[in-house]
Amino acid sequence: MVALRLALCLSLVLIASCNDDRSQYTLYRSSAFDANMRLHVASFDSADGDNYNSENCQIAAGLFASQPGVQVRYWCEKGHFRK
Repeated sequence: MVALRLALCLSLVLIASCNDDRSQYTLYRSSAFDANMRLHVASFDSADGDNYNSENCQIAAGLFASQPGVQVRYWCEKGHFRK
């Protein structure tokens, strides 16, 4: 009985600790040499949720893009970093 309870608790802990892709956003930029290249800039995965992470990613993208002399594109995508 104790082993069953332990197994149940362990499985619940593992499920609860899984990272939820739906609330994470990743900030990318292109390369000055290759407009199709995706370079990781930052990840936004706060526990404050989807809207918070999305908004902060968009703000960061805007701040990076508005710097003088920037010739690359910045954008946000929902989810973990993907090459």
